[in-house]
Amino acid sequence: MARLTLDNVTKIFDDDGDQIVAVDDVAIDIEDGEFLVLVGPSGCGKSTTLRMIAGLEDITSGELRIDGQVVNDVPATKRNIAMVFQSYALYPHMTVRENMAFGLEESTDLPNAEITQRVEEAADLLGIPELLDRVPDELSGGQQQRVALGRAIVRDPKVFLMDEPLANLDAKLRAEMRTELQQLQQDLGVTTVYVTHNQVEAMTMSDRVAILDEGILQQCATPLECYHEPNNLFVAGFIGEPAMNFFEVEREGSTLVADNFEYELSEETLADLGDATELTLGIRPEDVELKSAVGSDHDYYATVDVVEPKGDENVVHLAFEDAAASQSALFTAVLDGMRSVDADQRLVVGFPEEAIHVFDRASGTALRNRTLADANAPRF
Repeated sequence: MARLTLDNVTKIFDDDGDQIVAVDDVAIDIEDGEFLVLVGPSGCGKSTTLRMIAGLEDITSGELRIDGQVVNDVPATKRNIAMVFQSYALYPHMTVRENMAFGLEESTDLPNAEITQRVEEAADLLGIPELLDRVPDELSGGQQQRVALGRAIVRDPKVFLMDEPLANLDAKLRAEMRTELQQLQQDLGVTTVYVTHNQVEAMTMSDRVAILDEGILQQCATPLECYHEPNNLFVAGFIGEPAMNFFEVEREGSTLVADNFEYELSEETLADLGDATELTLGIRPEDVELKSAVGSDHDYYATVDVVEPKGDENVVHLAFEDAAASQSALFTAVLDGMRSVDADQRLVVGFPEEAIHVFDRASGTALRNRTLADANAPRF
């Protein structure tokens, strides 16, 4: 186990004389035994960051430290780090036992008896002892993934690095393996850095989420903090499915004026906004309330466009009533699955002020978020 520190780490690639900044001044302290997920869209720098930690990419500037020791120039083989890739990278001509033992045989002087013991203990931990004498072609995708994990476990590393390890599995097995990986990491207590573009994995598996965009760290916090208290528009829009609703608004006195509605603000919310006037109002779909009648300045008539029933919930796409046909008129609500609504139905919806987010439109910075205390409060 180890504490891992990325101290203003930067990676610049040279492309025929053009410099491409893949990772830009990223600073993260990863605690001993922590499960950190790096998440972001394709090309955001998350895999490059992981490869720098592994020693597979040189660091252009900044420091990478393991337990306080700078390891920028330490070869990958000397860092005591184990990596699990999206491709299982199993040797097809070797048995499971041989695949799991191969790294130890090549990189250590451990006696054969100890290597055998480690392999069998890892196989027991992963629930695959009966597979030890099979070859990869005889295994399912989930079984091959367990073998790849076992190959990493037997090394007893200080840090686990995982790069999209579940991407090749079907949806059901992927969900099962998420749970297994969490339990495995908790049992082993090994510091783990996990890369994915899948926000469900990021939210459900991690102790903390580090969200990257264009090589820049946008936020590093617990999943609930990223969800309810995003640093900026990017984080607010990236985390959450369905995505947060956004409306461009102009502040006129105590009122936010959008193309299709006006929203009166309390003095408490106004105090958070300072002098900013060009803003973006956000509200998560599950916070949009369905009402029987207009009862406040935060209630609006809307027409149902499309309903997506999911059983436990209905994702409802709506448009403000009498609004011109434009993207700015559309928004999404999530309703209880037992609540029936139909296309073209007229509804009253409410945007409760305690649930709204407000962002500076130019910088994207969050000026006002709902708080975790508000999010966890019972609602009647």
